[in-house]
Amino acid sequence: MAEEILEQYPLDSEKTYLSTDYLTLDTDDGPVTLRVGAWLNQDPVRIHRMIVREKTLHADQYEVVTPLQSKLRYADPDYYKRYMGLNLLIDFPGFSSDIVARIPFENDPIGFYKWWRKGKHEGKVYLSKINQFKLFQKVALMDPKIILKKDLDYVKNF
Repeated sequence: MAEEILEQYPLDSEKTYLSTDYLTLDTDDGPVTLRVGAWLNQDPVRIHRMIVREKTLHADQYEVVTPLQSKLRYADPDYYKRYMGLNLLIDFPGFSSDIVARIPFENDPIGFYKWWRKGKHEGKVYLSKINQFKLFQKVALMDPKIILKKDLDYVKNF
């Protein structure tokens, strides 16, 4: 059984947290105090949002942030894909190992478009609306006959 922590450890915005530091967060069951390392297992998306989006939690890169990314990948794959976007590693044709999605996106937009849209890999890489626009616009200019009508309409109505 996990040890019960009665003392409260409110978030300290001046502190850089290590995995062994205690932190009290409000939950549906009231305030809960856990070590930051345990929070990574308990609620990795919440901890990630506090670090990256809200910037309310300052955490050590090696002890907290790096392991957190690994936890996110398995705890909430969709959130992880949205966060990583074009920085996600993908298995792209023509490369012997996984490659960062940004490389074919920028260097081979037609190949990336064919792989992503026509190859039905939309679920493997999340493209924001602006990145979809950039990709569709490049493809429409470079090889207009391969772009799908719905994507051409997207560019025209952006």
